[in-house]
Amino acid sequence: TRSRFSWLLIHLIAAIAAAYVISLFTETIEELVFLAVLMPIVATMGGTASVQALTVVVRAIAMKELTAENAFRTIRKEVAVGLFNGIIFAILIGTVAWGWFGSPALGGVIALAIIINLLAAGLSGSALPVILNHLGFDPAIASSAFLTSITDVLGFYVFLGLAALLLL
Repeated sequence: TRSRFSWLLIHLIAAIAAAYVISLFTETIEELVFLAVLMPIVATMGGTASVQALTVVVRAIAMKELTAENAFRTIRKEVAVGLFNGIIFAILIGTVAWGWFGSPALGGVIALAIIINLLAAGLSGSALPVILNHLGFDPAIASSAFLTSITDVLGFYVFLGLAALLLL
């Protein structure tokens, strides 16, 4: 329970960091209110993709299938999966956003944000448990707090930053 408290505290800090990133773009969100509707998609997709990569790697660690020799190959594979899924889901959500809001530029912004966030999710979701395991932490418990930080903060920053640059 003490360990859980510590990781929950890290989650809280991550949530505050994500909220801070969002606060940097309040003027953008005020001008383009529809961005608020799409923000949960960016966060959810990044979080889910990182947990999928995490699950693959933590399982490999638990089954003693991950070694120093194949760790980089495993990480590279998860990054490739993140990129592939990012492209597929970028096309899907970009098309949905374009149709929903009538803006091809918005479709492009969220599509690019999804690609970047899922790529980062594949990298962080696979590399982080390897690093934490090497440092002596249980990656099954410790990784999710950091992954939330990475994918939420990066996802919001990229999505809102691109929107501010390209849509205003």
